[in-house]
Amino acid sequence: MPEADLRPTDAAGSHEDAASVRRGPGDSALQQEARFGLALLRRHGWTLALVFLGLLLPLWAFAELADEIHEREAIVFDVPVLQYAHGLAREGFDSAFVLLSQLGYLWGVVPFDIGLVLMLSLRRRFREASFAALALGGSGLLNIAAKQFFARERPSLWESIAPEHNYSFPSGHAMGSMTLLVTLLLLSWPTRWRWPVLIVMVPFVPAVGFSRLYLGVHYPSDILAGWAVATAWVVAVYLVVYRGGLLRPWHRRS
Repeated sequence: MPEADLRPTDAAGSHEDAASVRRGPGDSALQQEARFGLALLRRHGWTLALVFLGLLLPLWAFAELADEIHEREAIVFDVPVLQYAHGLAREGFDSAFVLLSQLGYLWGVVPFDIGLVLMLSLRRRFREASFAALALGGSGLLNIAAKQFFARERPSLWESIAPEHNYSFPSGHAMGSMTLLVTLLLLSWPTRWRWPVLIVMVPFVPAVGFSRLYLGVHYPSDILAGWAVATAWVVAVYLVVYRGGLLRPWHRRS
């Protein structure tokens, strides 16, 4: 990917870029990234907060509708899809889906998220690093807030081989993997790296989602909600950080 030039390109990006280049003689790349991110939050914190809260409202409407349908036993896909997934259960599949589920969050996605932000910061791509940090970190916070707000119990159709004990809606694994996919895709789209991202991540995200169904710890609606909200959140953050598309990732500043 293109190397960085720290000089600001235009008025749209000058405030954050200027904040990143104003440094003391001993400032590290991470200190510059922190300064850049704080400047970005000062200018756009309220916008991000409104987007964050605004996403909870359609999610609330979705949860209410799902609960009403579920109470009337009119859900057309949740239980049948779970039963289909459980019907595929084989001893040889169990360990594979447990591993896939772990890679979809704690063992794979979360370490990759942290490494991505650190790598971008060390390369002094402060706008890209701030976008990734806000998109990935904000998605995690949004998931935690939504789980506590909706307090939807997990499925109990059978005893899971990898039980979970927090709330179900929306799926953290679905949100985390989709957030990473959309973040990487938006960052890599102006470059040839978009093709490896598509080849690796497009199969990975639904596979992680299906692993949660196979393990019986999420309803399909939990997965779909996680994907939808993650996509909306990342795109909203991108539009804020990149001025509605006026700026692009990896832009060479002259």
